[in-house]
Amino acid sequence: MAAIGFTAAVPVTGLSSVAYAAETVRAEIGKPLQEAQKLAGSGKNKEALAKLKETDSVGGKSANETYLIERTRASAAAAAGEYETAAKAFETVINSGKLSPAEQPKFTQALAGIYYRIKDYPKAITWIQRALKDNPNDSQMYELLVQTYYISGKYQEAAKELSNAKNLTEAQLGMLANIQLKQNDKAGYVQTLEKMAASYPKAQTWADLLQRVQTKPGFSSTLSLDLLRLRLQLGLLTKPSDYLEMAQLSLQAGNPAEAIKIIDQGYKKGALGTGSDAPRHQRLKDLAAKTQTEFDAKAAATEAEATKAKDADTLSNLGYGLVSEGKADKGLPLMEQAVKLGTGKNPEALKLHLGIAQFVAGKKPAALATLKTVKGTDGTGDLARYWAMNINHPMQ
Repeated sequence: MAAIGFTAAVPVTGLSSVAYAAETVRAEIGKPLQEAQKLAGSGKNKEALAKLKETDSVGGKSANETYLIERTRASAAAAAGEYETAAKAFETVINSGKLSPAEQPKFTQALAGIYYRIKDYPKAITWIQRALKDNPNDSQMYELLVQTYYISGKYQEAAKELSNAKNLTEAQLGMLANIQLKQNDKAGYVQTLEKMAASYPKAQTWADLLQRVQTKPGFSSTLSLDLLRLRLQLGLLTKPSDYLEMAQLSLQAGNPAEAIKIIDQGYKKGALGTGSDAPRHQRLKDLAAKTQTEFDAKAAATEAEATKAKDADTLSNLGYGLVSEGKADKGLPLMEQAVKLGTGKNPEALKLHLGIAQFVAGKKPAALATLKTVKGTDGTGDLARYWAMNINHPMQ
């Protein structure tokens, strides 16, 4: 999270005329005070502080005299970078009871910023909380509070503030994720990654999220192809082994058209067709083309047999293969029929596949509606949710 902007000084223009009208100031105070204000007004803040020291030896100061001196000192010291001096002066001014309702929060915020600047985090937190008590909707002070908690090692307090907040920024979500990693809160970390992927989609966030889901207890190894499909959609397939694995799994699933697309993309990206493994890549490409020819020749017979046997898995695989081939008008009805049959080995996976196929076919509203119905606890529910997130919030 970026540091909050720090306001070094509080304006004091017009101070003397208002203050002197309200209450008399002795000459031994008034003269050096006015000179200090003039010096500060011309940017000579260190000289102003030196001039104010002349008032320190004057005894019996009235509350108003002290207020005027410390107010001028607070502004000049902050502008000069003498934050220890500024902090003491600001506290005196704030506690004087002489600030107007409009000025009070400005001075409180400035003092909180000073303590943050000099790394006195306990006092910074105290004054930030005081500022938030006066104005609970002050977003800058809220961000500074969370950042101060975090930087001072109060991770639990920072996480509590962030967890209770709505519409977190990307930086705030990143901070929460870091805290959860430090606290080994795996479930919370994944939830935060999901929020980041939905609101601020980036490749690294998605890569981390999918890796976490893949290693989640209970994740079914039968969903490896579906995970690769999402990684492909997100542009996360980069290594030759990624393309080879996905193409091989697509062939095993009875979807040669998908395998051909993956292989072609691998060649286009330069991941396949080069190096010592180029002959192996070519053999896989030839096999995919041959399998596609066989697929087309047997499609009608496969459909008839599966329909007669009420074989939902075969119907779904056949339908997905047709959708991948660009024949969504034939493939999607078969997949819908498979879902309705309810005889598949994993009915939730069939719904997941239907949702993905609908998206591939350009039917986004239907895809989102289908994906919303997937409730499996073996990873199907997670993948369906992630597909929906990507459809709604694609990476740019």
